[in-house]
Amino acid sequence: MTKSFSLYSFVAGTMLGMLLAGAWFLDGTSFSLFSQLPQNISANESQQSSESGAVSVANQPAGSAVAIESVTVPPPGVWIAVREMNGDMLGNVLGAARATGPRSQFTVSLLRATEPGLTYAVELYRDDGDNVFDLSSDSVYIDFMTSRPAIAHFTTTD
Repeated sequence: MTKSFSLYSFVAGTMLGMLLAGAWFLDGTSFSLFSQLPQNISANESQQSSESGAVSVANQPAGSAVAIESVTVPPPGVWIAVREMNGDMLGNVLGAARATGPRSQFTVSLLRATEPGLTYAVELYRDDGDNVFDLSSDSVYIDFMTSRPAIAHFTTTD
């Protein structure tokens, strides 16, 4: 009798554990199966994600660096990439810098300067562990509050 009771207890406990684990993972707010989204996200889609507050950038003069107002991500941090806009699509990366946690008044140096009167995007990426920015292997940072990529747009002035 004791053997069958402990076997039934084990089976019942295992099934209850599986049920609770399934509910946790299928909730959608706690776990995401999609860690990387396509690189060609339209400005309309990405504009919604900039409301998350994960990254903030203001309009600024054109030049060889971009001033980031704030990045509010936990350690180990993110790559902050400055990207051109081709119409409403994200274009080439002009420069990237690593922020290892929450930062304010951060500067990203560019390989090619921004031009006056154009719109650019700042997009966050998770490092793949090699501490080198690589658009093809580092994944887009997803803000867990909005479940969207963390992107902010800005326009350059003269």
